[in-house]
Amino acid sequence: MNYPSREEEWALHDQVLKRMPVANTKVFKLFMPFMLKTLTSAMRCDADEARDGALKAVFDYLDQPEIYDRNQSLLRSFLMLAARRNVLDSQRSTERRVLREQKFADVIELRARPPNEEMEAAVETALALKKLERRNLTQGDLGFLRLVLQGESSTLELARPLGKEGLPASERKRVVKQNRDRLLKQLRRLGKEEDTHDES
Repeated sequence: MNYPSREEEWALHDQVLKRMPVANTKVFKLFMPFMLKTLTSAMRCDADEARDGALKAVFDYLDQPEIYDRNQSLLRSFLMLAARRNVLDSQRSTERRVLREQKFADVIELRARPPNEEMEAAVETALALKKLERRNLTQGDLGFLRLVLQGESSTLELARPLGKEGLPASERKRVVKQNRDRLLKQLRRLGKEEDTHDES
């Protein structure tokens, strides 16, 4: 890959400063391949991340070419540094989002009941579990439901009776939600049956 000399970079920068349309095309043609190759190999980012980071660096430069000081560095070094920063910002943003999702994944919608309702909840839980035991549920399902009915909200704890605590956080969340939905549907069905028996 042939890079422009320092003098050619300066001449190109002057054209960008003068807002000459041909200069924009030259900047893309000269620097994008170099930045994409360097970002994907040096930063181990995927092609989309590399392209987004490089494009932002070029567009920012073309919007405000005066931010580049040719006495400080080569233009390609300046653009590469900006592209690296953009990729790092994107990766940090992704990491923060994943952490937020994991924290959220560890808190299920069902919350523990207020203290003044704990006694009533305990009685309801015991009665519901007795009815469910007669339904020939597995020990895993019963253990899971016992925790749900007691107000447990951690996906890790809820995964234990199912033997799924070793799964990655995102998969564990999916399995817990799937089982919770399935078992709560059975509980609702049981409640409807009880209501029907009460009416007859």
